[in-house]
Amino acid sequence: MLETINSPSDIKNLSQSELKQLAAEIRQKIITTVGHNGGHLASNLGVVELTIALHRVFDSPNDAIIFDVSHQCYAHKLLTGRYREFETLRQKNGLSGFTNTDESDHDFFTSGHSSTSISAALGLLTSWNLEKKDGKVIAVLGDGALTGGMAFEGLSNAGQMRKNLIVILNDNQMSIDHNTGAVSRYLSRLTMSRGYQSFRYRVDKVVERMVEKMPSFGRSIDKFIFRFKRSLKGLLLANNLFTDLGFEYVGPLNGHNEKALENVLRKVRNLSRPVVVHVVTKKGKGYEPAETTPENFHGVGPFNVEDGTFETAAASDSMTFTQAFGNIMVDAASKDNKITAITAAMAQGTGLTEFSKKYRERFFDVGIAEEHAVTFAGGQAKGGLVPVVCIYSTFIQRAVDQMIHDITLQKAHCVFVLDRAGVVPGDGVTHQGLFDIALFRPVPGIKIMSPVSAADLKVCFDYALVTDGAVVIRIPKAVCPAELPEFSQKVHEGKGILLQSEGKAQRNKYLIVTTGSMYSEVSAAVKDSTVSKLKADIYILRFIKPFNEEYFIDLASQYKGVLFVEDGVVTGGIGEYLCGELARHKYLHTKLLAFEDKFYSHANRAQILEDAGMSPAKIARALKELANA
Repeated sequence: MLETINSPSDIKNLSQSELKQLAAEIRQKIITTVGHNGGHLASNLGVVELTIALHRVFDSPNDAIIFDVSHQCYAHKLLTGRYREFETLRQKNGLSGFTNTDESDHDFFTSGHSSTSISAALGLLTSWNLEKKDGKVIAVLGDGALTGGMAFEGLSNAGQMRKNLIVILNDNQMSIDHNTGAVSRYLSRLTMSRGYQSFRYRVDKVVERMVEKMPSFGRSIDKFIFRFKRSLKGLLLANNLFTDLGFEYVGPLNGHNEKALENVLRKVRNLSRPVVVHVVTKKGKGYEPAETTPENFHGVGPFNVEDGTFETAAASDSMTFTQAFGNIMVDAASKDNKITAITAAMAQGTGLTEFSKKYRERFFDVGIAEEHAVTFAGGQAKGGLVPVVCIYSTFIQRAVDQMIHDITLQKAHCVFVLDRAGVVPGDGVTHQGLFDIALFRPVPGIKIMSPVSAADLKVCFDYALVTDGAVVIRIPKAVCPAELPEFSQKVHEGKGILLQSEGKAQRNKYLIVTTGSMYSEVSAAVKDSTVSKLKADIYILRFIKPFNEEYFIDLASQYKGVLFVEDGVVTGGIGEYLCGELARHKYLHTKLLAFEDKFYSHANRAQILEDAGMSPAKIARALKELANA
């Protein structure tokens, strides 16, 4: 049946038995495709019936359905004409794993970060209202998104504006890891029934009629009347955050009963006030391994669909930077009880799982709240602790102001480990870690480090723990390269690691200057038979800031030419700056490889680097071009 669905209109007249079959086929298609390609599984399996109900009741794209984060949009893609392309999910030139405006008119935003949907939906609805355009706007967000402050900013504004916004709150007690915090506990206590909703509505109307009949005697009396209204409602009704913010509230509803959901949504569609529809779902629904351990099936690589098993863990000589960091953190914490770990709902993704088990009292998962995480760390530092904040590079973008105002301006000693710095395969435009260098290089007092290996990561981390101020350590989503003795050398602030090839004096060789995570590609390029006769040394930028310009200029001037390879954007990057410094000293024989001023789509690491001109073959070609210039 699923393969016959080309648009939401094709499901409008299906019977309940046909809808159950459709839901089963959607789940099977998602499981099979994610098993082969990787992707977000548990979150997508949990919203199948909800997505069907939304597309049955509303008229997309005349009505806008906006998914928060959008790692729960696979069923939406399958129902909006993308079935035949679905097998290309997360593959180069294939479907994105998130909503993407380039793919379909049914996708209103290209989304990948949390807690944005209410603000975006309210803005879109306001625009439609001003343009006299009919249509409903629905924001669909998981309860995990409510740990992000922006969601509450949107709720507050929407309640104040009283627009007829519809917010679907998908409550599954999880975001990526299990949800934490007061909001999660609050939602768990909400047990509103339909009978209660009817009673609440009648009381609200009675109070409003009472207030309407009372004369106005100026601002002070009006304020009294307003408070009287709120107080009377508070006496008669159970406390509810959403109603206090100005929303109607319906729920909680069984998120897997499509018929019941549909009936409620049809009534909700006719409301002229903002409404929150609270839906309870099971993450991983319909696939036993994902139901049992949904945290293991949030964002996954390929797996065995039959039993839900993953490939054997990598051998120790193939350890990822994330795994290496996790081991380093546990070891450091065993020696210093002032070290804490802070993460924004990404304990597993940033390598902190073992730390969270061994040092629970020093582990803080603040939810999807990067701004809070950073300022929280600043407070801990002022109290004498040594906080280590572990956040993906793409998500630290959300906390630039806090890094400036609450960390560096305060001279707070904090360590920031930015996982997924540089190229990020699979997740696409919203998740590339290409901006952190340009964002933080201008910030006074900050130190930025780019380790090349597991051993170098430990050296850099040990330095970061004892130095003053804020230190940012960038690590990629990649396997650590084989160790060299040079990678363990002592830190000299502002200086990097020089790897010298045999033969030829420096004046007859070229120098490749690279950020640490590009070392494997640079090393492969140097070994390329077509450039081996040129002979090139490699200078690894252990420090991006502070930088010893005098030492570097003296070093670079001894070579025939300098090629820069940087896993960040060109504009504002360290390569652009150093090219300028060399030119200022009349050294002009340089070439720069970095990411262009554009967003890079989903593909594997090698494909993204090839497109960016930084694959080993293209680095080798750039070196030859430098030599021939």
